[in-house]
Amino acid sequence: MFAVMKTGGKQYRVAPGDTLEIEKLAAEAGETVQFNDVLMLGGSNPVVGAPFVEGAAVQAEVLGQIKGEKVIHFVRRRRKHSSKRTKGHRQQLTLVKVTEILEKGADSSGVKAAVGAGKAPRTAEANAPAKSAAATKSAPAKAAPAAGGDDLTKLSGVGPKLAEKLQSAGVTSFAQIAGWTEEDVAKMDEALSFKGRIEREGWVEQAKALAAEKE
Repeated sequence: MFAVMKTGGKQYRVAPGDTLEIEKLAAEAGETVQFNDVLMLGGSNPVVGAPFVEGAAVQAEVLGQIKGEKVIHFVRRRRKHSSKRTKGHRQQLTLVKVTEILEKGADSSGVKAAVGAGKAPRTAEANAPAKSAAATKSAPAKAAPAAGGDDLTKLSGVGPKLAEKLQSAGVTSFAQIAGWTEEDVAKMDEALSFKGRIEREGWVEQAKALAAEKE
């Protein structure tokens, strides 16, 4: 008897005693694993699955974790000063030996299912419906006002990062900005590399108005 099974996105025709190199499994040497995706059972009474044969499975012993032959990836780009790149890769594989083919009763065999090393169990979050691109677009984070300070992002052109820079420089309230002189503005421009933004955006005038609203 033989079976056609599927694992790691590939199909294999196997019989008891066959040794296979397949994509890496989450299993240790000496363990017995069971492949439940059987597409066909061959022999005197062949059975073809739709897509899998119900109750059928292939059991195998894990002989060890190995690496495949080195694959050389060579890229030569045209019209770019003949640039080239050579990259080697060795695929992680698992060596298994087929021990038994079950025609039925795979569910009650008690042998753990073969699971790829790269597969993680689905969580509740992973099972949740995918959100649309618009819904997942995160809104820009707001810089938290300093304790006892004002929300500096209300000033034109001030985002969370700029608000953090101002707070780091000791500027935490509209009243402070409203009281800036031309010399203060020039010093702040130079200290924080604002390059004339304070005058362009009219922060002093805006700060006066916002400070007045608080009173």
